[in-house]
Amino acid sequence: MNKKTVKDIDLKGKKVLVRCDFNVPMDENQNITDNTRIVAALPTIKYLLENDCAIILCSHLGRPKGEFKPEFSLKPVAKELNNLLGKEVIMANDVIGEDAKTKATNLEQGQILLLENVRFHKEETDNDSAFAQELASMAEVYVSDAFGSTHRAHASTAGVAEFLPAVSGFLIEKELKFLGNAISNPERPFVAILGGAKVSDKIGVIDSLLEKVDTLMIGGGMAYTFFKAQGYEVGNSICELDKLDLAKDLMKKAEEKGVKLMLPVDTKIGKEFKPDTESKTVAWTEIPEGWEGFDIGEETIKQYMEELQKAKTVIWNGPLGLFEFDQFAVGTNSIAKALAEIDATTIIGGGDSSAAVKKIGLEDKMTHISTGGGASLEFLEGKALPGIECLLNQ
Repeated sequence: MNKKTVKDIDLKGKKVLVRCDFNVPMDENQNITDNTRIVAALPTIKYLLENDCAIILCSHLGRPKGEFKPEFSLKPVAKELNNLLGKEVIMANDVIGEDAKTKATNLEQGQILLLENVRFHKEETDNDSAFAQELASMAEVYVSDAFGSTHRAHASTAGVAEFLPAVSGFLIEKELKFLGNAISNPERPFVAILGGAKVSDKIGVIDSLLEKVDTLMIGGGMAYTFFKAQGYEVGNSICELDKLDLAKDLMKKAEEKGVKLMLPVDTKIGKEFKPDTESKTVAWTEIPEGWEGFDIGEETIKQYMEELQKAKTVIWNGPLGLFEFDQFAVGTNSIAKALAEIDATTIIGGGDSSAAVKKIGLEDKMTHISTGGGASLEFLEGKALPGIECLLNQ
C-alpha cells in the first residue's frame, strides 16, 4: 500500500486527469445538501493549481445505469467548486464526446474542467478498455483521489491507469496512512467497534479484525444474531437465522485468539418501527415476544465506555442502534462522545457511523473519518482494492 502520490511525480505544467468522489446528496431541486466530499477534494486540486497544471476532474453521481439522466448531472458540483475555489470551473456537456475533447484540448495551465457524470456510460462500470483509453487520451497523468470508489474496478478508477502514469491524491494518501497503520501497526490496546444491521455485511471484517484487535465490541442489529446463536429469544429484532453457526464460529475464534468479544448486556427495545414507539430497556436474555431491539442499553454503554478509556487505537464502523430515531440514538451518540474525549487514534469507517458523528457535530474530534464506507470495509477485511492496486508503487 506504499503508493506514489502527487508529490512523488513531476506534474509541473502537465494536463492531469483527477478521479474525485463527487457523489454528493442533493435535494429535489438539485441543491447540494452536504458538500463534504467536494471539500475533501480541494487540497489535491489546490496543489495541482500551485503546480500550474491543467486539471480535468471526473466523478460519478448516483446510479444513472449507463444513460443520461439530468437529475444526475454534475453541473451543481461545478457550481459548488466554483464557489469553494473562487475560480471558474468549466463544465463539459459529455464525458468523452466532442465537447469534452475540445474543452480538454483547449484547457490551459491553471484552468479546471469538470467532465459530466462518468456513469452516463455503461462502459464506465464495465471497465471498458476503449472507454478508459478515450478518457486517458485527454491527459498526461492520472491522479486517483476517490477512495470511496477504489473497491470498484471501473474505467475511471482503475482502467485509465493502464494508459497513464497513476498516483494518489492527498485524500487517498490520508486514508491509506490511517487505515493502513491501524491494521499493520496499531498502538495498543486496539479496539474495534462494529455495528450495523447484518452480520453478513461484516463477516470478512470481523474475521480479519479478530486476527488483529485486542477487543471487539458488537452493537446494532447484528448483535441479535449473536444472541440467538446462544439460544436466546430476540422477539421481532433483526436476526439472520442462516448465520447462527457463523456467529458461534466467530465467538469461538475470539476465544481462541484471546480477543475480548463484547456483546450488549442490555438492549433498548420498541413495540414498533417508528420514532415515538413505546420503549423500555431489558437484559439481552429477556427480549419479550412482539418487541424489537433498537439500541444498546445503559449498562452496555457504561461497559463499552469503560473499555474505550483504555484504548490507544479505535476503529468504528456501523451505528450501534437505530440512530435515525432520537430515542434509539443514545448508544451511538454516547460512543461517539466517548471517542471524542479519549486519548487515542480514532478512525471512523465511513457510511452511517460517520453520518452519526457528523449529526452530533463531533467530526473534528476524531483523528480520521474515512470517506469510503464500502472501500474502508474491504480495506479492513484485507481485500485488494483495484483503484489502489493500479497506482504506481513508491
